[in-house]
Amino acid sequence: PLDPGFGTTLGNTLRRVLLSSLWGAGVTSIQIDGVAHEFTAIPHVKEDVTEVILNIKNLRLKSFTEDPVTLLLDVKGPAEVKASHIQASSDVEVVNPDLYICTLAAKGHLRMELNVERGKGYVPAERNKREGQPIGVIPIDSIFSPVQKANFIVEKTRVGQSTDYDRLIIEVWTDGTMSPEEAVSHSAELFTKHLQLFVHFPESITKPGTPEKSEQSRLMDTPIEELDLSVRAFNCLKANEIQTVGQLLQKREEELLALRNFGRKSLDEIKEKLVEKGFIKPEEMGTVLRG
Repeated sequence: PLDPGFGTTLGNTLRRVLLSSLWGAGVTSIQIDGVAHEFTAIPHVKEDVTEVILNIKNLRLKSFTEDPVTLLLDVKGPAEVKASHIQASSDVEVVNPDLYICTLAAKGHLRMELNVERGKGYVPAERNKREGQPIGVIPIDSIFSPVQKANFIVEKTRVGQSTDYDRLIIEVWTDGTMSPEEAVSHSAELFTKHLQLFVHFPESITKPGTPEKSEQSRLMDTPIEELDLSVRAFNCLKANEIQTVGQLLQKREEELLALRNFGRKSLDEIKEKLVEKGFIKPEEMGTVLRG
């Protein structure tokens, strides 16, 4: 049982974390042999590219690596193509192999590459576009969250003579890449990790007349999560242990561009976010990170 009022407090917080903050894997783009864009018919395939993409969006994946992975689907007709036809990978597991993708006629041949990345929540196709992408690579909407639905109920319960304690019931539906128990556990761990910031405050050693830590210094300690970057840019910075805005601003432009999977578009995005969030002034945008 929980103290009165804490059922709603914890239930609402856990629900928000469950729906928005858990990491998962999803397809960010596809490339089909002989197809230049999504508004195209595929020879000897019943569905057009748009319909195939809609089916691919329902693909549930479990990734065992932080790096992007490319999966291959290569099927000759006649065949009813399902997710089980995707070639096995040690880095990614297909959780729903019975998912229908399309139908091939006798002369049909479908060869498709599916680019898989890790991320959080929902990311539209526009944010999955990459700088310098070859013609034929089609970005798609990505649903990374393993939690499909979350709800909570608070009931009154008795403790001794008191009847106003809270009993919290959490309902969680997942996509199979993570169990509901794991989802609640990971959410609680994430929430607890953030609460630790408020558990132990360092003793002030500021002497009279000594200026306190400036607002700018506090801004530099801000986690890069606050920049709301695209999945690719965020993952790239995290993979290279760039955790705060201060660490990011210490990097030179050429250092960032030398990072794996980091291009000019990601660099421009970061500069725009730094301006948008108030870390740099608009007039500094052309000189920041140049070193």
